[in-house]
Amino acid sequence: EKTIEPKDLDIKVVNVVASVTLDQKLDLIDIMKTFNYTRVEYRPKQFPGLVFRLKKPKTAHLIFSTGKMVCTGAKSKKLAHRAVHKVVRELKNEGIIILKKPKIVIQNMVASANFKKNIDLETAFDILDNTMYEPEQFPGLIYRMKNPKTVLLLFSSGKIVCTGAKSEEMVNESVINMYNILQDYELLFTPGDFSNQQVPRIKLTFKR
Repeated sequence: EKTIEPKDLDIKVVNVVASVTLDQKLDLIDIMKTFNYTRVEYRPKQFPGLVFRLKKPKTAHLIFSTGKMVCTGAKSKKLAHRAVHKVVRELKNEGIIILKKPKIVIQNMVASANFKKNIDLETAFDILDNTMYEPEQFPGLIYRMKNPKTVLLLFSSGKIVCTGAKSEEMVNESVINMYNILQDYELLFTPGDFSNQQVPRIKLTFKR
């Protein structure tokens, strides 16, 4: 049986969140005035950070007066790094003094995947540990993986969301592990294949 590769499961990173330290205080009002409201939002009564938007790579950066920044929206670790350096460069180009290189740490990666088979969520909930499944409130099953430490949302359609990873390798490992667990417990099935005894589990709800 062939080994499953990330490309077989359509694994795509959809958002990278990185925290950034500049090791200095920043004057957010000065930044706001310098960029004259283009790409910059600052409403200190509502939120203490300034929002700086980049078009390429398309990202949003929360900048705080403490010199901390958060970059969201990048589609890879490389693009997150590129975006942060571009923001710092643009600030410097407009006369904002930044003394050191930014220290960047990837905090979270969110990825989507597709197992291309349906998942028997009810049985998965019954037999797997570290799961949460309340279909009346949320259609997906939440699975907390211990190694690597990530959280996966599983949907009956076979679509998956993986969150909490710190690298692309961690994403791939988590998703492939999840696929293998479901495969081992025979929780994946092709639509129309009723060998899994799907029929008795279908709950019909009627609106009165």
